This record gives sequence, structure tokens and C-alpha cells, in this order.
Amino acid sequence: MVRIILRGCNGRMGQEITKLAKSDEETEIIAGVDVSNRFENAYPVYDTFSKLKEKGDVIIDFSSPNGLQEMLDYSISTGTPIILCSTGLSEENIQAVKQTAEKVAVLRSANMSLGVNTMIKLIKEAARVLSNGGFDIEIVEKHHNQKVDAPSGTALLLADSMNEELGGDYDYVYDRTDVREKRGVNEIGIAAVRGGSIVGDHEVIFAGLDEVVEVKHIAYSRAIFAKGALSAAKFIKGQNPGLYSMQDVIGTNER
Repeated sequence: MVRIILRGCNGRMGQEITKLAKSDEETEIIAGVDVSNRFENAYPVYDTFSKLKEKGDVIIDFSSPNGLQEMLDYSISTGTPIILCSTGLSEENIQAVKQTAEKVAVLRSANMSLGVNTMIKLIKEAARVLSNGGFDIEIVEKHHNQKVDAPSGTALLLADSMNEELGGDYDYVYDRTDVREKRGVNEIGIAAVRGGSIVGDHEVIFAGLDEVVEVKHIAYSRAIFAKGALSAAKFIKGQNPGLYSMQDVIGTNER
């Protein structure tokens, strides 16, 4: 049994994880941390980690970067691993996470979906093969009209994974409206669409001479992210200090 402390438990993703954990015999949410008290939960909820009485095996964080340092400090002081799902982290936040990972296990991912992380493996291979054939790379991401950040953390994750595979030589272009010139060779274009209730739609386009390869993932509900977070929680329990990703979880599932 994995005993979970859920930060951001009263947000949309927090409630998805709460519902899914109820039917998962291997996980139990023992406490939540959230400044909001808009939902009644079957577990106690605190507004800060300093008030937390329960001892968990793992922290799952689907909250905003606000209050991140308090969680990291708690993790270090108690030796509790973290599944970090928050996006929009500053460079200072990222450095703090890396420092925490030197003392406890931290799994950080901008997207917890097993499907998206399998997609990453596919596009890395495609980028390596097709870049030598003169293929241009473009990413189009679509989300609901309430999402405030653009491009999405997942779009950047996709771009970073391909760029890393290609030696880090590519620049990201987010808006071409003010650029009166032809597309550069070492570019990854990223476009964002916001509308309706789209949960998440990511497409990577490899456009070559007379042929196009497209790799696409569509999320139909937030349950897929909750499922991935619980899989990550089961993986991270008992791991040595270090910075992990969902690719490590997928590698475990493949064995």
C-alpha cells in the first residue's frame, strides 16, 4: 500500500486522483494540503505542510508553484519522495527541485499520461531519423479556454525531448506573425490553440519534401493524468534520491 499526501487536493486534478485512488487497492490518500476547502474529502486537509500530522510514503503535487518551497522543505525533513506535476515553474523553482532531488527521490513531469510519455519515445526516434532527411518539425497543442499558460508544459516537454535527441541545436519559434523571412532549418515551431473544453491535444508534425509524418495524442479526460500519477507514486516509493521522469515509470512497465 502506498500512502499518499496530495497537494492541491481540492483542484480539478486533485479530485480526479481522489476518485481514482478510491478504486485502487494499492494506493490510499491519507491527507491533503490545499488553501481551498471547497470540497469535503474522506481524508483530513491542511492549508500548510507545517500542520500535517500524517506520515505518507509519497507526496503527489498537482498544485501551483506557489508554496513549492514549503513542500520541498517538508520532503527533505521527512524523507518523503515527491511526484511533481506542477507546470509553470521558474528557473529558481527548477533549481530548488534539483537540490531537493539530491536528498530525496523526485519524479518531475509536465504530463503524467502514459500515452504522452510513450509518444515522447516515438518522436525522439522520428526526430533522429527524419532530421537527416530535411524534415521540418512543428508542434500544435490545443487546450480548453480556461488554460492561462501557452504553450503548454507538455508542448515544451515534447520539444525538449526532440531537441535533446538532436544535440540541443534547435531554437523554438512561437509566433511567426512579425517574422518576414523563410523558416530556418534548425527550428521547432510551437503553436497554441485555446477553445471550448478541450482537455489536451498535442500533435507533432514532421514535414518533408512530398511527405508528412504526424504523431498525435488526444486526452479525452483528466483521468489519464491521475492514472499516471498513481503509477508514478507506486514507482517512486523506496527509490534512492535522484531526479526521475515518467520515462523511468514506462521503463518499469516494459520489464
